[in-house]
Amino acid sequence: MRFTRRAMITGGASLAFLAGCGGGAGPVAMMDEGLDPDLMPQPNAGWDAWVASFRGRAQAQGISGATLDAAFRGAGYLPGVVTRDRSQTEFTRTLEDYLAIAASETRVSEGRAKLRQQAGVLSEIEARYGVPARVVTAVWGMESNYGNRRGNIPVVSATSTLAYDGRRGEFFERQLMAALRILQRGDTTARNLTGSWAGAMGHTQFIPTTYQEYAVDFRGDGRRDIWSEDPTDGLASTANYLSRSGWRRGEPWGVEVRLPAGFSSGLTGRGTRRSASDWAAMGVSPAAGGSLPAGTGSVLALAGVGGPAFLVYRNFNVILRYNNAEKYGVGVGHLSDRLGGAGPVRGTFPPDRYGFTIDERKELQALLNRAGHEAGKPDGVLGSNTEAAIRAYQQRSGMAVTGEPSRELLVRLRRG
Repeated sequence: MRFTRRAMITGGASLAFLAGCGGGAGPVAMMDEGLDPDLMPQPNAGWDAWVASFRGRAQAQGISGATLDAAFRGAGYLPGVVTRDRSQTEFTRTLEDYLAIAASETRVSEGRAKLRQQAGVLSEIEARYGVPARVVTAVWGMESNYGNRRGNIPVVSATSTLAYDGRRGEFFERQLMAALRILQRGDTTARNLTGSWAGAMGHTQFIPTTYQEYAVDFRGDGRRDIWSEDPTDGLASTANYLSRSGWRRGEPWGVEVRLPAGFSSGLTGRGTRRSASDWAAMGVSPAAGGSLPAGTGSVLALAGVGGPAFLVYRNFNVILRYNNAEKYGVGVGHLSDRLGGAGPVRGTFPPDRYGFTIDERKELQALLNRAGHEAGKPDGVLGSNTEAAIRAYQQRSGMAVTGEPSRELLVRLRRG
């Protein structure tokens, strides 16, 4: 996979936005962290020397002295972005957990409201680029919680810190150079050029090089402004990105399907592509009834052939150009369906490794809350808050302190 608008924050399986969930905050691709002390500029002679050297390279590539002066005025070394870059974790949420967060009832209801609020501009965007309004809105919801979490870390400071740090120095120097070109073009000011700790910016989290290539000035006002409260340019830029990545107008991303008894797991995965008529002949059918959409697709069964399955088409692979994680692609596609009025996944997920269903996990969290151990909103996703609450209850109750759910724990909580 090539780098797209992300700074490869999670090595390809972008589950970073789920890290704080399961009794914690709602899912977003990045967090607003600019007030953390380690994300404030700190004195660093090495960074100062690197910037002095970089200025010459930037000017050789056409960046003016005035742009450089404006960009680095108030910029500085941010130790927090280095810490985050070096401590990334490959989170392995199940598809059930992923969808419980990505397409939560709150996420769906807010997204439907946004579809109504932005109906006019989204209709124009769909007409121009051919990408459905609900798909663009689903990406918006996944990436920044509909613009509520766009990031407030100065991009010049973040990218220059990571370029100087050197672990991915060449990549982040390219991002820094692209950020400077954004400023030189006048799309925004240095003060407004903010984003995540890795430089992902705006309503739909473009990194600077992807912004350069795909961002659009939808209203023709002379600026490609993905940072403002008005999401128009951000949404249009996402549609442009998906369109130029190969989105096929009028074709689906995929559809939830029922698999026949005895369906071989060897037939699943994007490496096996067959026509819809071939899949239908094998007993694959839409979970909601009716006929399979025409076209060639692959069966994904990320929870095993006994769990929910999806027949995904070419447009699913286009979504993966945004983030090359199959759970992300299913998340965007399913959320887009929910925004269009569809219901939750129809298939049944198997119990988790503790033998719990999602309803039992929700009950566990609710009972922990009732017992005075804050597990957060009972969403069925077991994250760090739930683990801490379990540990606290286990310690108070004289149980072995594992931080993991068990039948014994659930029984004790039910007894009060």
